[in-house]
Amino acid sequence: MTKSPTATAGRVGFSHIHRKLAPIQVAALPLSRNDKLLPTARKVYDILRKHFRSQYDDAQSIGRRYRRQDEIGTPYCVTIDFDTIDDHAVTIRDRDTMHQARVPVSDLVDILKDKIEHAW
Repeated sequence: MTKSPTATAGRVGFSHIHRKLAPIQVAALPLSRNDKLLPTARKVYDILRKHFRSQYDDAQSIGRRYRRQDEIGTPYCVTIDFDTIDDHAVTIRDRDTMHQARVPVSDLVDILKDKIEHAW
């Protein structure tokens, strides 16, 4: 099922693809291209790509990256921010609900697997 170019939650070009069928299931998005943040972001991405069809994106602003992932139908974005370095937690953003939740990196794979498996 595709919703394009209708406006969904104020977004145009939003693609609604079932989570299991999405070409990219999870995107790893560092908040910025700061040298202190990038190694942590790459580690999180390395974890994700072992379990999911994943993409790493650090180009442009975080808002544009969210929008780009929405347009291609990526169901989940994982944001790595400066707090991640200290608290070892990331933010998962759901494409369909726009809900964001902070979760420990150690639980990330299990949480995402559950969300993808039990979608709809």
